[in-house]
Amino acid sequence: MKDVLRDKVSANGNLPKHIAIIMDGNGRWARLKNLPRAAGHKEGINSVREIVRVCGEIGVSHLTLYTFSSENWSRPKTEVSAIMKLLLSTIKKEISNLDDNNVKLSTIGNLGELPRDTQKNILDGVEKTKSNTGLNLILALSYGSRQELIRAIKRTFKRVKELNLEIDNIDETLLSSELYTADIPDPDLIIRTGGEYRLSNFLLWQSAYSEILISETFWPDFRESDLLNSITDYQNRQRRFGQTAEQVKL
Repeated sequence: MKDVLRDKVSANGNLPKHIAIIMDGNGRWARLKNLPRAAGHKEGINSVREIVRVCGEIGVSHLTLYTFSSENWSRPKTEVSAIMKLLLSTIKKEISNLDDNNVKLSTIGNLGELPRDTQKNILDGVEKTKSNTGLNLILALSYGSRQELIRAIKRTFKRVKELNLEIDNIDETLLSSELYTADIPDPDLIIRTGGEYRLSNFLLWQSAYSEILISETFWPDFRESDLLNSITDYQNRQRRFGQTAEQVKL
């Protein structure tokens, strides 16, 4: 079945270059199984491992995973602590495998808010894989899009003052260059698992023309076939970027 889906994705062409995923539903998955929420986060790592592998194999160039939002710090301290420990152990465990598979690890967000040992291991992973030329795996950590935009506006204003620019010099290109994602293409496809219909402060600027797909599947159950079906859905859509359907066909 998976081979059939892969063949279909390959035959359709128009593979999304950048897929971004809001990995939602870990807690609800655990609750349905009468397990602690941490068990959902732990099982979600298996989904991350599989989706990263498949994206690399089929030729997706960028994969952004909404790993921990700036708002997630308000969760119970025990859950935040468990997530940070899981993040640390996963990075330690997986970085060699990522490197062996030519995956480049990157991050967006305020890493300075993470525990020091977690920061160090993530930055070590980024350094170790920086020359890899395969999939660029981008972890959104302590990330919030509104916070990112405020940061970018402040940095843009500073550049305007330092370079004696005119207000009219501020445009999309200038502001985009100050975002965490300055060197990353906007996502073609955003997938949210768990059935909720919202972006939750994720890549608000970058998602202006992204195709959005909502999956009812909780993240711990989201595997290769779910990803390939999502990509097939994307391939069957017509991206217009403000034009009419007739213009796009020309």
